Amino acid sequence: MNEKNFEYLKDQVKYSGFGDELEAQLREQIKKQPSEFTLQHQTTFGKDALDSSLHFKRSSVTDMYFFNSYTAALKQEQAAENLKQTFYIGRDNNVTLKEGYNLMNGRAVNKDLTNKEGKIYNAWLQMDFKQTDNAGNFKLKQFHQNYGFDLEKELGKLSIKEMGNAQDKSRVIESLQKGNRQVVTISENGNEQKRYIEANPQFKSVTVYDANQHRMQNKQSQNVSKSKQQEQSAAPDVDGEKGRKQERKQKKDKGMSISG
Repeated sequence: MNEKNFEYLKDQVKYSGFGDELEAQLREQIKKQPSEFTLQHQTTFGKDALDSSLHFKRSSVTDMYFFNSYTAALKQEQAAENLKQTFYIGRDNNVTLKEGYNLMNGRAVNKDLTNKEGKIYNAWLQMDFKQTDNAGNFKLKQFHQNYGFDLEKELGKLSIKEMGNAQDKSRVIESLQKGNRQVVTISENGNEQKRYIEANPQFKSVTVYDANQHRMQNKQSQNVSKSKQQEQSAAPDVDGEKGRKQERKQKKDKGMSISG
């Protein structure tokens, strides 16, 4: 057995978020020398169950194995069917198990990614549940740095107690960047309230939930709604004006007078 290959794969599996519980099974499979094999992993996040199949394949020219991908099946408490997604593993742009879970829940994850030219760039990833690729996987939307979402700036618009302490602030930002729904303390009308927040890069905001994790209408979303209403009221009433012109023409043709 290629011991160096085993040690590398063991660490790769561990730091992809699967821990070390698959170590014995991994060693056993490599000893058998199959052309490919799959390891099963089960975990829970709250009341959600996440079952993953880790896919390994042996090189066609050496005795080395590669951890190519894992397929995650998410079973949510009130969902009728499992949600499945395959995440590919390589040297760059890997999605950990927890990040994969957060993406499958519709939340955004911030990653340093590598493009085809080998240059590193930062972007928020979010699953697009309306589009799938040829393999049936949901496509991932990317919101790059020039998109204009500034997480720290948006957090500053909320009266979050933890943002006043450098260590707590760093912890909150890092948690949100991983796609977590993070608990914080927010001051409302002089009272401290437990709230949950998550990053919403597509709408350049932070979504706020109450203590029961029900979405709240925060100031940011209110401002977005107001701006949309203003845009709509400021927009010309094209259809309405067309209708009025047509009505005038019809009445004029009939010899009727029009006032106003």
